[in-house]
Amino acid sequence: QVQLVESGGGLVQAGGSLRLSCSASVRTFSGNTMGWFRQVPGKDREFVAGIRGSADSTRIADSVKGRFTISRDNAKNTMFLQMNSLKPEDTAVYYCALATRSWLGSPPSSREFYDFWGQGAQVTVSS
Repeated sequence: QVQLVESGGGLVQAGGSLRLSCSASVRTFSGNTMGWFRQVPGKDREFVAGIRGSADSTRIADSVKGRFTISRDNAKNTMFLQMNSLKPEDTAVYYCALATRSWLGSPPSSREFYDFWGQGAQVTVSS
């Protein structure tokens, strides 16, 4: 059974930074495309960033491009989301996600592509 555990969320002032981590209990971590999504109450879960297993391809949502960076350490089965220049509108619960199917293109932004999800980490940005 795959387990994903996010950490690193919290409260930060606008303009500040946070780094989220997602630890995965899976044997073939380097073969899995992974992603970060976020959700606020009353809205759909939205794609933030994705990264292929080999880290040779990433995709970043336009809303966070230039401010957020996704990366992974396959030796530690961990994925990261570095969030800089945070804005109040970045306030959300952030979820990491893992896909089990093979994929050759840019990481998909569709929720349906991902098979396993973490429990979420709250990020709150105060103005």
